[in-house]
Amino acid sequence: MQDVNHQVSKALVESNPKHTLFVLEDLSGVRSATEKVRRKGRYVSVSWLFYDLEQKIIYKAKQNQSSVIKVDRRYTSQCCPLCGHTEKANRNKKIHLFACKNCGYKSNDDRIGAMNLYRMGISYLADSQVPDTVATE
Repeated sequence: MQDVNHQVSKALVESNPKHTLFVLEDLSGVRSATEKVRRKGRYVSVSWLFYDLEQKIIYKAKQNQSSVIKVDRRYTSQCCPLCGHTEKANRNKKIHLFACKNCGYKSNDDRIGAMNLYRMGISYLADSQVPDTVATE
């Protein structure tokens, strides 16, 4: 898995320009949540080295003069990127479908998560801008 993580992180960083902001979900504790998976599917769910991948992305991003932030993973696949309505029933994990119960927007649930991470990155950048100084008379 480490070789896969190396290849994925390298491809991700190299396919983006310098000064890119990478937004990752904070996956702390995700392993304990996946331990509840049935034995048959446990290897695939639990064996991925999240921390290793994260560290490789951070290291390679820094070399590329880029930044990485981690955001709260809760509700990223349940929140409608159009109207902001968040509800567990918006997401059907079995068929990877997101359907907003408020506005009716539909898409792949992983795509919804990515759209919300993108929105969080934009908010982070907007919040971190230094305001112009106001001229006083």
